[in-house]
Order: sequence, then C-alpha cells, then structure tokens
Amino acid sequence: MLGSLLTRCLIMSFGYAYPAFECYKIVEKNRVEIEELRFWCQYWIIVAALTVLERLGDVFVAWLPMYGEAKVAIFIYLWYPKTRGTGYIYKTLLRPYVSKHETDIDRKILEMRARAWDLTAFYWQNFAQYGQTAFFQFLNYMAAQSSKMTKATAEPVNGQSNGSAASTKPNGASGASKDD
Repeated sequence: MLGSLLTRCLIMSFGYAYPAFECYKIVEKNRVEIEELRFWCQYWIIVAALTVLERLGDVFVAWLPMYGEAKVAIFIYLWYPKTRGTGYIYKTLLRPYVSKHETDIDRKILEMRARAWDLTAFYWQNFAQYGQTAFFQFLNYMAAQSSKMTKATAEPVNGQSNGSAASTKPNGASGASKDD
C-alpha cells in the first residue's frame, strides 16, 4: 500500500495539476475545439462533485485498503485519452441526476443563501450590541477612574493629610523647632 503522502501527491498531480494544465492549453489555443473544451469542463464538474462527496463520506470509506490508490486510478480513468471516462460518467450518472433534481438544487441553494444572509445579519446585530455594551462599560469604567483621581487630587487642597500635605508639615514643624 502506498503511503498517504504519496497518494496525496499523486492525486494532486494526476487529479488536479495535469488536467488543469491540459485545460489551460485548450483554452489558450487560438482555435479552441469545442469538444475538447466540453470534455475538460465535464472533467472539472465531476472532480468538484467527487471532492464534495469525498469530504462528506471520507470518514466512512477512508479505512478501506487501497482507498488512496483507488482515488488515483479514478482520476486517471477520467482523463486518460484511451478511456476518457469523463464523458461516460457525465452522460450516464451526473447529467441525468442533476437534470432531474436541478430545480430542487436551485431552490436549496437559494434557501441556503437566504439563511446565510439571515445568519450573517443576526450575528452582525449581536456583535454590534456586544460592542456597544462593551464600549459603554469601558466609558463607565474610565469615568469611575477619573472621578477617583479627581477626589484624590481634591483632598490635599482641602487641607486633609495626604502624601503631598505631609511635605508641607515639615516646614511648619521646622518653625516650631526654632522656638526651642
């Protein structure tokens, strides 16, 4: 069995990098062949669907022996010139399923978009309320600290003993010692 690192590298190179380069070459040709472009678009649609399904179901099938190697084989099957499995899988599996459920998928996407917007607005309002509350608490704290500082500086002026008032006493005390 190949190591996990090796299979990931193979999937990245044979599943994403090579097909992406081939797609780039087709798009950048002066004369784009529509069938080649359609093939690579179908490939990327299938790869996106497999990636989503893998993220959801990987926990349940990743323990199978040779799982990583099977993924590499599937990616190569999809683009290899002799098999070109993309066309077969797209026409027999993906297109019939998606065309049958297209309106449901569109509706679910719109619902999820609306929910995401509502959730964003909800959290933004909560964040704003929390921020406002924290800001006012901070202002109250600063005002309380400021009033304590004002009281502390006002007390020596009234003649109450404080650290600064003690420094004026020795002058009076030195005058009393002169009488002795």
